[in-house]
Amino acid sequence: MSDSFYDVTCRALRELSEHADLAPGKLLVIGASSSEVGGHTIGTAGSDEIAAQLVDAFLQVQSELGFDLAVQCCEHLNRALVVERKTLVAERLEEVSAVPVRHAGGAVAAEMYRRLHDAVLVEAVRAHAGMDIGDTFIGMHLRAVAVPIRLSIKDIGYAHVTAARTRPRLIGGARAVYT
Repeated sequence: MSDSFYDVTCRALRELSEHADLAPGKLLVIGASSSEVGGHTIGTAGSDEIAAQLVDAFLQVQSELGFDLAVQCCEHLNRALVVERKTLVAERLEEVSAVPVRHAGGAVAAEMYRRLHDAVLVEAVRAHAGMDIGDTFIGMHLRAVAVPIRLSIKDIGYAHVTAARTRPRLIGGARAVYT
């Protein structure tokens, strides 16, 4: 692999941003398995080194575009999410008590928790867009109407990548006007 995980992740996030209009006031949820990126089965070979590259990319693109970010923990913390306290306040989220570590939360969530200025864990979010790196199943944290985005980047390392944006529900029936 010629490109680093950091470079590929940055490109994927920028491409997602073009389709999902990521900007200040928007919330992006990311689920990522460092095990899958490294070519192992999810949850079996968490890597602090891979996690650091992924988090570097998340934070770089976030700083460029200004969106809020939520990073999903693994199933051992019920897929709770790492966010900045300011996101908790802005989104009126409910804090939960846990600290993600590599073997309970996942290497990527643990790295994000360590790196954020004022990290907290929340139980759930309703994000405007999402990226799943390694089939971690972020769908529960997207708004009601998710629209798949076909990125040109299909894999980061060995991990399958999917992405989605959301849109408001269309209501009102045959006489409704939507634009």
